[in-house]
Amino acid sequence: MVACTHLEQVLVDKPEQAAGCEDCLAIGGWWVHLRVCRSCGHVACCDSSPNRHASAHAREEEHPIVTSMEAGEDWSYCYVDDVAFVLQREA
Repeated sequence: MVACTHLEQVLVDKPEQAAGCEDCLAIGGWWVHLRVCRSCGHVACCDSSPNRHASAHAREEEHPIVTSMEAGEDWSYCYVDDVAFVLQREA
C-alpha cells in the first residue's frame, strides 16, 4: 500500500471557505475546483482548471500536500507520493 511520507508537513488547517483561487483572482482567471496547501494555506485551482495553480504551487514551493476545498469532500493528496488519503484529526 502506498502511503504519504510527508505528513509532518501538514502545518495548517483547512479553512472553512475561500474567495477563490488566489492566483486566478490576481490575474482575472477562472477555476474549476479549489485546493488548499496544507503547508502554508495557499488556496489555488485544481489541474482541471486552465492554470493548474495548486500543482504549480506544490512544485515551486516544495509543499507536497493539498486538501480539496469542495463542499462535502475531505480528501487530501500528496503530489510527491502520488497518493490520495483522508487526514485524521488527532484526539
